[in-house]
Amino acid sequence: MKPYPYLEKINNAHVYDVAMKSPLEHAPGLSKRLNNTIFLKREDLQPVFSFKLRGAYNKIIQLDETSRTAGVITASAGNHAQGVALSAQRLNINSVIVMPKTTPQIKVKSVKSYGADVVLHGNTYDDAYAHAKKLASQNGMTYVHPYDDPDVIAGQGTVAKEILDQHAGPIDAIFVPVGGGGLIAGVATYVKQMRPETKIIGVEPADAACLYEAMKAGERVTLESVGIFADGVAVRQIGENTFPICQQYVDDVILVGTDEICAAIKDIFDDTRAITEPAGALAIAALKKYVSQNNISNQNLVAINSGANMNFDRLRYVSERAELGENRETLLAVTIPESPGSFQTFCHAIGQRNITEFNYRYSDHDKAHVFAGIQLKPTATEKDDLIKRLHKKNYRVLDLSDNEMAKSHIRYMVGGHASQVENEHVYRFIFPERPGALLRFLTHMSERWNISMFHYRNHGAAYGRILVGVQVPDEEMKEFESFLVKLEYPFWEETNNPAYQVFLG
Repeated sequence: MKPYPYLEKINNAHVYDVAMKSPLEHAPGLSKRLNNTIFLKREDLQPVFSFKLRGAYNKIIQLDETSRTAGVITASAGNHAQGVALSAQRLNINSVIVMPKTTPQIKVKSVKSYGADVVLHGNTYDDAYAHAKKLASQNGMTYVHPYDDPDVIAGQGTVAKEILDQHAGPIDAIFVPVGGGGLIAGVATYVKQMRPETKIIGVEPADAACLYEAMKAGERVTLESVGIFADGVAVRQIGENTFPICQQYVDDVILVGTDEICAAIKDIFDDTRAITEPAGALAIAALKKYVSQNNISNQNLVAINSGANMNFDRLRYVSERAELGENRETLLAVTIPESPGSFQTFCHAIGQRNITEFNYRYSDHDKAHVFAGIQLKPTATEKDDLIKRLHKKNYRVLDLSDNEMAKSHIRYMVGGHASQVENEHVYRFIFPERPGALLRFLTHMSERWNISMFHYRNHGAAYGRILVGVQVPDEEMKEFESFLVKLEYPFWEETNNPAYQVFLG
């Protein structure tokens, strides 16, 4: 296949009127721990705390005078919005940013601070995108796509040019976070034409794997839904322009989970004292996984820290999950005897390990259920050894470390069983963080169905996580399932979840 003609476009890209040449920093702590030389490309240090302004500026600066007079428009709830707004401000061009109504106010205020006009429309990115395209057509404005545009791709490709300029020696692999593919397309097409021996490895959250699924299918696919934690890469379909480049130049795509991302945020903080957003830590999460799974050592590995637009409120959630993601903590449901001294006996059973969390509720005269967080020693078999130890002492043990409902809700709800509640069905929802979201749920639900349990937590994101118990007779389940579909909120049934059965069912 012929190389994509981006080399010249990247070399001639206009980005440094707004962007800085971000440093390529050695990460001493990670390097020592992983027995490799790890470098962090610090795009989190850009003026808008993200690489996104590179592509936005490179697109806008090339507009002719007529297009500049008409102005630019885009749809975005995050880093691209700020990149377009700042670029337009520097070039004295009018800009309009269409954002979903669910966008946190901190992001809305940030975009407005760069002089952009903000239009809040719809509840999702797709709603905002459709409205932005409509406004662009009506007003003759130029739509600046966040990733699926050759000039945007070329602008993002300057990240790769800097990496190769900053490290003249061999680079074994570069890890690149993937949303719509603008960054990885720019990086891959440049690196593979300059240093074809360097591997380009894309990284996606396991619940937003649009490139991974497309590579597997051999064509672009549209995901039914995407996870919201790493919102900077929550894209349902890889770009039309970016996908062919990825097919030709990307060596592999690695998927990482939420807990692994949280652990990576902590890793970056430990080495730099900087806090990246979840999407910004993807590359380190995958780098660690790649090293572990392939027994890699003594290589030069680069991770692109793509952004640092983190809401302070989310740090609580990150802190909770980081130790789980590093396998330094486990969450267990343990059944212990309901007798004096049983807690002390349990502590002896777990040995010289710290208890990080302990939730207890009387169950009956014979037994009690304990939700315990236990710190693990840094060995590969530590958790299995602990569980085997407890089994030998005749404890019933349920590992909840990978149970999303247990981690997000049950750990805060250990209150005992409701023996008189009949026909209870349990669902986990994601509600948009906007006025009226809960009211919409309640008003659309039949008054015949009683809410028997409710737990809500917000993590500083555009969406809140809710656990609901609803009493629905068997003969009305079809009607209830129809209600769930019409609601159009993502949901998962958790009635058979063992954590619910042990602590609340």
